[in-house]
Amino acid sequence: MNNTASFDATSFSKTFTHHTANINGIRLHYVTGGQGEPIILLPGWPQTWYAWRKVMPTLAQHYTVIALDMRGLGDSDKPKSGYDTRTVAADIYSLVGELGLKRIFLVGHDLGSWVAYAYAAAYPHSVRRLVVLDAAIPGVTPEQAFELSRESKTWQFFFHALPDLPEELTAGRERLYISWFFRTKSANPESISETDIDEYVRCYSAPGAMRSGFEYYRAAFDDITQNKEYMKTKLKMPVLALGGEKATNIKMLHTMQAAASDVCGSVVTDCGHYIPEERPDYLVEQILSFFGEEKP
Repeated sequence: MNNTASFDATSFSKTFTHHTANINGIRLHYVTGGQGEPIILLPGWPQTWYAWRKVMPTLAQHYTVIALDMRGLGDSDKPKSGYDTRTVAADIYSLVGELGLKRIFLVGHDLGSWVAYAYAAAYPHSVRRLVVLDAAIPGVTPEQAFELSRESKTWQFFFHALPDLPEELTAGRERLYISWFFRTKSANPESISETDIDEYVRCYSAPGAMRSGFEYYRAAFDDITQNKEYMKTKLKMPVLALGGEKATNIKMLHTMQAAASDVCGSVVTDCGHYIPEERPDYLVEQILSFFGEEKP
């Protein structure tokens, strides 16, 4: 798979279908295809399920792939509350049950890694193997990662956590704001095309969408409290932690080594923050190898 391969919507639609489910009082949107054991894919911000478009076709040759818009993201409902990762993880656990699934492979990126950790900690019996990609997880990642400096990669945590102001300032400027993150936090900006950004802007220009994204950061203080409690017991399932060379780098692996007892990982070279879009070929290779180690 080419790192910068374009998204062929026509070909994609032959394998994958869009669905919604009413879960815990909200409508969740997800895209699914393939056959075999289930993989749940959780995106970050400012992304949606669409962040996984380049890895889904190959994964679907081996697994049933379910790429999810978590509450507030993409085409899922945007409630006013419930953005702490324990609540969002409960949404996903309920969806897993609704779909008749027992145990899952779970993959998260950015905010999706926040939720994936909370899910694995709250429902360890449900997770066969866990993959987390390039994230600073509140209450899990060392606090130094959130300190402001010239090199800070987490400044937006503080801005987004402010009440009301971020959505006021970004209203009507969604493309400008979102594009800045893709341009400055990727090592391969061409891997996220203007057409791709069109799709993200479509979602984040919807009423309440930017506010919902910011609510994840406002709930981070609750996440810290919850995750410090979770951290008292290390995850037992195997964990793969990958960080982009120009982003969290080896810190992603170190973070998960403190949170889990069976961890492997690496630094994704020639890559920034957006691993599923910048290095889909490498990511697919790593996921297939890691999940393929699972004993029947």
